Amino acid sequence: MDIVAFRRHLHAHPELSFREQATAAFISAQLAAAGIAHRTVAATGILARIEGRIPCDDRRAVVLRADIDALPIAEQTGLPYASQQPGIMHACGHDMHAAVLYGVLLRLAAAPDFCGTVFGLFQPGEECNPGGASLVLAENPFEGFDVRAVIGEHVEPQLEVGVLGFRAGKYMAASDELRFRVQGTGGHAALRSQLKDPVAASAGLVAALLALNTPERVLSIGRIEAAGATNVIPDEVRLEGTLRTFDEADRTAVHRRIAELASGIDSRHGVHTEVDISHGYPAVINDPELTRLAVARAAAMGLRTEMLPLRTTAEDFGFYSQRYPALFYRLGVGRAAGRPHTALFAPDERALDAGAEFMRTLALQILDKQ
Repeated sequence: MDIVAFRRHLHAHPELSFREQATAAFISAQLAAAGIAHRTVAATGILARIEGRIPCDDRRAVVLRADIDALPIAEQTGLPYASQQPGIMHACGHDMHAAVLYGVLLRLAAAPDFCGTVFGLFQPGEECNPGGASLVLAENPFEGFDVRAVIGEHVEPQLEVGVLGFRAGKYMAASDELRFRVQGTGGHAALRSQLKDPVAASAGLVAALLALNTPERVLSIGRIEAAGATNVIPDEVRLEGTLRTFDEADRTAVHRRIAELASGIDSRHGVHTEVDISHGYPAVINDPELTRLAVARAAAMGLRTEMLPLRTTAEDFGFYSQRYPALFYRLGVGRAAGRPHTALFAPDERALDAGAEFMRTLALQILDKQ
C-alpha cells in the first residue's frame, strides 16, 4: 500500500484517544505485509523496528514518532475518503503524521543501509491526558539503546506545502488544567449583608489569575458556572481554565502563586476555594544541535525552511524531550487546508512524500554522526 492510500484509510476510519484498536490493527497489517518487525506498545500503539545491515559496535538508535488518535469532530469536508465514523475526524493531521512515518519505514526497510536501529513509533492518545507518550515511556521500550534522537513532526497550514518549520530550544508550552470550587453562603441577592458571595469572590479570583499572564506564560479561564438568578446568589461557583508555561521552575512557582491568590480571595470574601491543578504535558524543548542538523539537511535537499515562533499550544512530545535529545518540527500543508481542530481541515497530500523523504534522510544522518 502506498502512503496516500494508507493515509486515506486512516482518515476514513478515525478513532479517539486510547481507543485506537482498529487503527493499530491496520498499521500492524501493513507493516507485516512489508516485512517490518513490530509490536504493541501502550495498549493501542505500534512500535516498529528496523535494524541496519551495516555492523555497529554500539547500540545507537533513532526513534521516529507519529501520533494516531483523532478528535470528537463531525467532518464536513465532503472528501471521498471522509470519516465514516459519526462525530469523529482526523482534524489535526495525525493521519498525515502516521502516513509520513509509514513511508519512512517502507523506504528504510527496502534499503537498510545504515548502522544502528530505527524505531517507528505509532503513538496513541496524544490529544488528552495523561498523553500516550507518558505511557510509552513508562514501558521503557528503548532501554539498552543509545537513543541519539526522538524525531516528530506536525502538519502546519501556515506554511506552504513541503516547507519545513523549525525552532531550537523552547518551542511548545507545558499545559496544566485548572479547576476551582468557590464555596460561600448564598441567598437573596438584595440582602448582601447576609451573604458570603462566591460570585464576587470568583470575579476577584479571575481578575487576579489573568494578571499572571506574561509573554511566556498564558492563563485563561474558559468556564464559569454560577447557578444563581437575577435575584439569587448561589452557594458555590465552579471555574475551569488552562495554564501554559515554558519553564519548569516558572510552572512550579505559578502553581504556588495560584494557591496563594485563592487563599487571599478567601480571606477577603469569607469563602473557601478548593484548587485543583491537573498536571498535563511538559514543554517541548528542541535540542539545539539536532535543530541545526535538521535545518542544514533540509537546505542540502533544496527544501525551504522557516524559523518558528513560540507556540502556547501543547504536545505530549514534551515527555520525550525531557528524557532524550529530541526534535519536533512542522511540515507545511498549505493555507487551503484550513484550521486544525475544525470540521473542514483538509491537509494537502502533496506534503507526504517530501515529509517522508526528509525524515528518512535526517534519521540516517543522525545515525551516521559519530
